[in-house]
Amino acid sequence: MKLSIYDAQNNKTGEIELPKLFDEPVNDDLIKTAVEVANLSRKHPYGSDPRAGKKSAAKLSRRRRKYKTSYGFGISRVPRKVLSKSGTRFNWVGAFAPGTVGGRRAHPPKSFKIITKKLNDKEKRKALLSALAATMNKESVKRNGYVVPESYPFALDQSVESINKTKDAIKALSMLGFSGELKRASIKKIRAGKGKSRGRKYRKKRSLLVVVSEGVAINRAIRNIPGVEVVSAASLSISDLAPASRGGRLTLFTKPAVEILALKVKV
Repeated sequence: MKLSIYDAQNNKTGEIELPKLFDEPVNDDLIKTAVEVANLSRKHPYGSDPRAGKKSAAKLSRRRRKYKTSYGFGISRVPRKVLSKSGTRFNWVGAFAPGTVGGRRAHPPKSFKIITKKLNDKEKRKALLSALAATMNKESVKRNGYVVPESYPFALDQSVESINKTKDAIKALSMLGFSGELKRASIKKIRAGKGKSRGRKYRKKRSLLVVVSEGVAINRAIRNIPGVEVVSAASLSISDLAPASRGGRLTLFTKPAVEILALKVKV
């Protein structure tokens, strides 16, 4: 498959033959599994202190006639902490049990729980190839809600990587036919729920992905555009190509990035 190459002014400067890694059949189930595995691998184990809520001197006797037991007083049988006493009469409060103030949790999160999943290396590679192939399928991209220009898919000229200002990057993307997509991605919605008070008030759309070669000027220029992301070809992952666990993200590759991928990814 050949791709046309365009510069920042939407002028065709040549063609590039796509490597075989873009010829993989699209497997949505495998892509979804690989994204789930990748997301879980970044999740941090967490849990409460194993002694949380268990540090009080509360005791519960199971013997009916033992001294300091709550049997025969018409009260619930929970562990109790004695605050004061007068003979066999006690001023006590419930402690330790899950239903008491300051007590332990019934089922707290445990740091030793295994939250990661495994996937064969061949399946991971096949999922990445499938996600790359899906970016070249115009129907798959449109199905995910992106506003796609008529000339898509195409590649970018190496001169695009030298853009170092955000206004120039926006102008170049608009010239290439992505003005509708940029407008769609600029709309943000207020999140429902408590996340509004936890530093994530707005929900933003994920839009165009630009894959470039390593260490280029356009990195800083593009990252300020809402929804648009830029990633180097060397660090491209399945999560970048399928953020919603579905293949077919709107993606632009520069000519040097395609050449790096041809050497990096094994078919």
